[in-house]
Parts: sequence; structure tokens; C-alpha cells
Amino acid sequence: MSIKQLYRMVATAFCFALFGLGGLCVLLLVFPVLRILSLGRDRQQRSARVIIHFSFRLFCWVMTKMGVLTYEVHGKEKLRRNGQFIVANHPSLIDVVFLISMIENPVCVVKKDVWRNPFMVGAVHLCGFICNDIGVKLVEDCVNAVQKGNNLIIFPEGTRTRDIFLHNKTLNPLRRGTAQIVLRGNLTLTPVIITVSEPMLAKHKAWYQVPKTCPHFTISVLDDVAACRWLTPTRSQGRTVRKFTEELSSFLTQEVKRQWSR
Repeated sequence: MSIKQLYRMVATAFCFALFGLGGLCVLLLVFPVLRILSLGRDRQQRSARVIIHFSFRLFCWVMTKMGVLTYEVHGKEKLRRNGQFIVANHPSLIDVVFLISMIENPVCVVKKDVWRNPFMVGAVHLCGFICNDIGVKLVEDCVNAVQKGNNLIIFPEGTRTRDIFLHNKTLNPLRRGTAQIVLRGNLTLTPVIITVSEPMLAKHKAWYQVPKTCPHFTISVLDDVAACRWLTPTRSQGRTVRKFTEELSSFLTQEVKRQWSR
């Protein structure tokens, strides 16, 4: 291991510690204060999302200043709206950090394990994020979040892209939840493509397995895609959902490959 790689491992450890400390501060300090202010549930959630948004912006700045990673964003102005349904691929653990740092009033669909994480439970609860293990209610909550003007972030892969798919510059098989949300709400998608020069915090990779060179993330916000582009209703809702999922998978995979070819 080179000196630079060793430094980035130490810097990554520091950033993880900083992230955990921030999560505890939200749980022990921010959450009680917002409750004491009696703002009402909606105002509490919006206030919490503002805090998380700027906290994650600061965290991204710290990571870049410490040399843990570098990143660039294309089309960021397309995220400065309300009521968006943002769909992104998921090559790294910190994808959601990047997105929340760029999106105001974000709502995320997060795994059940996150709700059990003592460093994150305060933030996800306070912000009104949505658990991905609640069945039909998940679809309804996601549609309602967008229709209320919130910006919903979802990773259709359901988990980080596996090594074999990262190597081939493709995606995991997509979950059908995204199609069900679009079908229920007739929503417009804002696709986001994330690529990284070398895998960092990928699936089944420990935090200390840092790449040999400083990873560079490229985040590209694409033009909106109307649901009707792929949504061709049939007599079978299941078939409609399956077809939409196939079309979305093909589109995202093509865009990932296109991003890599630049």
C-alpha cells in the first residue's frame, strides 16, 4: 500500500467518524429541539431536510478537501425544482449523500437496516424518509411525497451495484417498485447517472478497501422522461410493470455505458 493510499484510508476513517458523529448530533440535539418548537409534523420534516441537505453539502466538501475523492456534476440546475421523482443508479454507498447535498426538500426510500442504525435513525425518522419494507404502503407513500411537492430519490436497483455488473458497466436487475410508483402516480422521472473512476464503498467492499488512486465521481442529471414513454398499459398490471422495468433498465444501462465512453 502506497503512502497516498494509506493517507486516504485514514482520511476515509475520519470521514466515517464525522458522519457518525453528525448522525448522533441529529438524534440527540436537533430532534429534541424541533420537537420542543412544536412546528407541526410537516414543518419539522422540512426543517430537518434543510439541515440534512446543508450538512451533506458540508460533508462532501470535507471529503474533497481531505482528498478522499473528487467529483463533478453535470445538469445540476435540473434538480432545482419541486415535486421531482429522481431515479439513479447506485455504484457507491455515498451516492445518496451526493444527491441529498444537491436536492432541496429530499425524501429518500431507505432500507430497513438503516432504521436500526443508531447513527442514522434520527435523521431518517426526522426527515420523514420512507422504509422500503412496507409493501403497498411504500408505493402510496412515494406517490404522496411527490404530489406534495417533495423530491423523491430512489435507486431502482434496490442495493449497490454488484462487482460483476460494475465491471461490465451495467446494473443489477431492477426492482419493480419504481414501475409500480410510476404506474400509480403517472409520474415523470428525472434520471441521474453516477459513475466512478475506481470502485469506492461498493457492494461487499469494506470502508478501508480504498482504491489505489483517488476516485473521481461523475454525476449527470439527464432530461426528464415522461412515464408514457415506456408505460403501455395492458390488461395485466403485472405485465405492464414488468415491461416498464425492462425499458427503464435498458435506458439506464445505455446511459451508464454512454457516460463511461466519454
